Amino acid sequence: MSKTSPTVGSIKVLYDLPQVTIRTRSVSEMDNNVYLITSKTTGSQVLIDAADEPDAIMELLESAADDTPCDLDLVSLITTHEHWDHIRALPDIVKQTKVPTSAGAPDAEAIQEATGVTAKVHLQHGDKAQFPGIELDVIGLRGHTPGSVALVYVPNGDEPTVIFSGDSLFPGGVGNTWNDPQRFTSLLDDVTTRVFGVYDDDTVVLPGHGGSTVLGNERPHLEEWRQRGW
Repeated sequence: MSKTSPTVGSIKVLYDLPQVTIRTRSVSEMDNNVYLITSKTTGSQVLIDAADEPDAIMELLESAADDTPCDLDLVSLITTHEHWDHIRALPDIVKQTKVPTSAGAPDAEAIQEATGVTAKVHLQHGDKAQFPGIELDVIGLRGHTPGSVALVYVPNGDEPTVIFSGDSLFPGGVGNTWNDPQRFTSLLDDVTTRVFGVYDDDTVVLPGHGGSTVLGNERPHLEEWRQRGW
């Protein structure tokens, strides 16, 4: 996952849907995925994880100009969890855009201490983050950090359900819990009940690092993950 030096990845359009586009760009030596949702009908944009390299993130925001006839309007910056590699560009992006930020309530204080940015909204499991043309459900996934959240794009019609999972769910397993059995059990239990127990097999998972998956590919392995302990 790591690289010898920070390298900005190219901007990728992951989904060009009837209502929104979903774009991403990989930043930093940690190959962090920064995600951008843009409403075609309103121009509203939601940025997920201002991980690093603010200039690259600003280019990502501007790259969606052709996706909508409306003026682009960054309405929210949501941080999936408190870890340093997901928040390094947060102060710069907030300074440049004045965008209000959100984070899982148990992680908000640590993010403020690390960045000086106070989350306007402290997210809880079950919340709905609603913006003009964009609606996201909030899933609390406790274990990787106390306040880790996943965000679920609520589809319209035949659009796919898309989960932005942060570092809580990846192809092949849940996020790192540092060999702590209690944290691992907490995270796997939340992922099992709150993700796999709710969403169907063709739901797309976009993690904080690396490539995507769908729940149907991972569901058969839940018990295997529990047995191996990571």
